Amino acid sequence: MKEIEIQASCTKETSVTHEMLASSGSVDVYATPMMIALMEKAASQLLVPYLDEGETSVGIRMDATHDAATPEGMMVSATAVVTGVDRRKVTFSITARDEKEVIGTATHERF
Repeated sequence: MKEIEIQASCTKETSVTHEMLASSGSVDVYATPMMIALMEKAASQLLVPYLDEGETSVGIRMDATHDAATPEGMMVSATAVVTGVDRRKVTFSITARDEKEVIGTATHERF
């Protein structure tokens, strides 16, 4: 594994489709597991350039909040930023946004 840069970042985007929705009261909105999956994808993709051939990373912790509802059809992005490296453990701060506002935040760890 190559040396991982603190503050390195990666953003992944998706358009919210019907399959990504969960019923929240009387409306269908972007499901929390879908948001977390996008967050994890941003973090895992951020590490790819730092991995040697045959290496991969696995998530070991995700502490997330889902703070705002996003309707079907809206674009959502998740930006992962490396905040710490302790040997093989990498810590990320992740922010998810839709076209209107921040919809969630997380602290994530990967080995």
